[in-house]
Amino acid sequence: MPQGPFFVVFLGAPGAGKGTQAKLLEKATGLPQVSTGDIFRENLKKETELGLLAKSYMNKGELVPDEVTVAMVRGRLSRPDCARGALLDGFPRTVRQAEALNEVVASLGGQVDVAVYLKVPDEVLIQRLSGRRICRNCGAVYHVLFNPPKVDGVCDLCGGELYQRSDDSAETARNRLQVYFRETLPVIAFYRQQALLREINGNCKVDDVQAALIAVVESVRA
Repeated sequence: MPQGPFFVVFLGAPGAGKGTQAKLLEKATGLPQVSTGDIFRENLKKETELGLLAKSYMNKGELVPDEVTVAMVRGRLSRPDCARGALLDGFPRTVRQAEALNEVVASLGGQVDVAVYLKVPDEVLIQRLSGRRICRNCGAVYHVLFNPPKVDGVCDLCGGELYQRSDDSAETARNRLQVYFRETLPVIAFYRQQALLREINGNCKVDDVQAALIAVVESVRA
């Protein structure tokens, strides 16, 4: 590892595999995956001051302000396990958050070293997002392409009926992608302007994507 903490930002649409790849890179580098989803859940569960503040906005159907999200991320990155850096999964989502992240990591003696964009065609993303099936009985999760049951529509574990959640439909997937790209394309441009962006083809086997990702990280760290 280089001197100072090393920070990697993961960018990619829902279904691009950010979480999967961040977890694998965590094992390969020893740097912790820092997911905004996990941070929110932890703060809400523990009813921290920030968690209660975030909940007050969520209960009103409002977006949690950037300053609250940034404060949660700052708190997470200040923990001892992030002393050597971190893999940021799901943050930043806006240019304002990206600018705030620069300030946070600078206060920790580091910088954003690379922003990795996992690029996957829209139709593949929709296929990934809309292929999930869940057992009504035991909650086991399948995918019609990547993890299909032995018998179509029937759970391997308990024989229960498999169903598709409403928020896993193709229409919902398209809406999620529209929201993502509207929010995040400016963030991609932000890191490209700073010469920090590296694009990786995410429409490959998981191991191949991870190998490309490790190569990018190693080239930046060299």
